[in-house]
Amino acid sequence: MYLQPDSRLVLLMHEGTQSTMGKTGLALLRFSQSPIVAVIDYQAAGRSLYDLTGIDQPIPVVKSLTEALTFTPDVLAIGIAPSGGNLPPAWFEEIEQAVKAGLSIVNGLHTPMANHPDLQPWLRDYQWIWDVRQEPADLTVGSGQASQLACKRILTVGTDMSVGKMSTTLELHRACLRQGLRSKVIATGQTNLMLGDDGVALDAVRVDYASGAVEQQLMRHGPHHDFVFVEGQGSLLNPASTATLPLLRGTQPTHLVLVHRAGQTHIQNFPQVKIPDLPAVVELYEQVTAAAGAFHPAKVVAIALNTGHLTASEAEIAIETIQVQTKLPCADIFRTGADKLLEPIIA
Repeated sequence: MYLQPDSRLVLLMHEGTQSTMGKTGLALLRFSQSPIVAVIDYQAAGRSLYDLTGIDQPIPVVKSLTEALTFTPDVLAIGIAPSGGNLPPAWFEEIEQAVKAGLSIVNGLHTPMANHPDLQPWLRDYQWIWDVRQEPADLTVGSGQASQLACKRILTVGTDMSVGKMSTTLELHRACLRQGLRSKVIATGQTNLMLGDDGVALDAVRVDYASGAVEQQLMRHGPHHDFVFVEGQGSLLNPASTATLPLLRGTQPTHLVLVHRAGQTHIQNFPQVKIPDLPAVVELYEQVTAAAGAFHPAKVVAIALNTGHLTASEAEIAIETIQVQTKLPCADIFRTGADKLLEPIIA
């Protein structure tokens, strides 16, 4: 692991503090064990991080790396994911400036940077560039053997991408730890790997080996824990998503937690794709998981509802409506915590 508890991070988040493009940076702001000393976003420079994101931390938002260097960081983490994974030239110039200033780089984009000809010659002995999205060695195809594990295997699934599956996974794990339970998180995305959890960057794995890569993690950690929480990716409903099915097959889950953004009726970026009523989505995930009895069956036991765009009273109404509609416990983890969602898993 490259990041250490005393690493001083600055986050590159141009145009990302108020958009889903910045979800990596927002998750680091919420969950990072390493101190974050500044956020770079030219659109939001000088504004309060709390007003921008609802994250109550006294971290300055600055317009450029030059300003961020005054806070003496030693690592620049790329906290944005532009469409296609390509940074605009001006933003890449800031990464080059960071390397020349002696900073190491955490890169969660698809485009590797460790051997980039504009960066590599400037690296000193103490510097590194961590390309997080890398396929592990020695992968095999999936075999379904995780179903033989004694641990509970909990997978978060979603009605869409970027609705809060990773955050739900982490909060459920934390709720387990508070109760003294033997719990483990399996990361499947670049952000969770940056946070230090074991796992695999699933979207860097060739599709034939995707379920095997997940299964490998379950077989490594499952025998030593009672609860294994697997970070969900994508959605069965999203036409651009290919990660959810390998996660279901590799995890062989015993429990599913469905994550949904309150009020969202269509797939983001694909308005022609309607999100069905949640009871139908619950049924879909349960049927695909079991595959008519071929695989380990699992029930959706709770709904994690993303209500960050609602007022407190609106959120309360939305949560109650979903509970009535699905007959399942429902909560927003950032408003009330994850204990309510954990209860049916422990039971």
